[in-house]
Amino acid sequence: MQRALVEDRRAERIDDTLLLVEHPHVLTLGVRGDGGRSHILVSDDALAQRGIDVHETGRGGDITYHGPGQLVGYPIVDLSPDRCDVHRYVRDLEDVLIRTAASYGVDAGRADGLTGVWVGRDKLAAIGVRISRWITSHGFALNVTTDLDYFSLIVPCGIADRGVTSLARLLGRPVDRREVEDRIAAHFCTVFDRKTAQPSAV
Repeated sequence: MQRALVEDRRAERIDDTLLLVEHPHVLTLGVRGDGGRSHILVSDDALAQRGIDVHETGRGGDITYHGPGQLVGYPIVDLSPDRCDVHRYVRDLEDVLIRTAASYGVDAGRADGLTGVWVGRDKLAAIGVRISRWITSHGFALNVTTDLDYFSLIVPCGIADRGVTSLARLLGRPVDRREVEDRIAAHFCTVFDRKTAQPSAV
């Protein structure tokens, strides 16, 4: 679906689009080095017993986990002509997530030399993107009510000396995913100067 949407955006058959989804348990590999395969800490059999698939992707970065309770965003955006800057695009995605966290009273931010959104030394959201002829794909993963124990199966994003967290852990209470989706969409439109269309199911 993502590839088809990228081609539709390139051909101007659709406007800029933000997909917000929740995946089943899966590990995804980036394009850096071996994609992060060496950062899987358990055997293939152990993953299979837990029902966890491993998928190669075309995004940047290292290995990460996706699963229930995590909101994964796939912006399909044409950055041309005025936003053709990869560094700025990644920082803008971080800004969307920092604003979303702030709307819950969470003081999230950036970490020097690292991509993503952090609270202290713990990563709240991971970012891994692909940009082809200035059309974006892949994107971000925000831990909302994620079972963080799954991250113990890997070295998340290849960073061994930092942890992970979620909105639910930081707030000490359940968080409604639909509410988070609405807030992300609103902040995305603000940061990227886009109008909000009526959300639709896919």
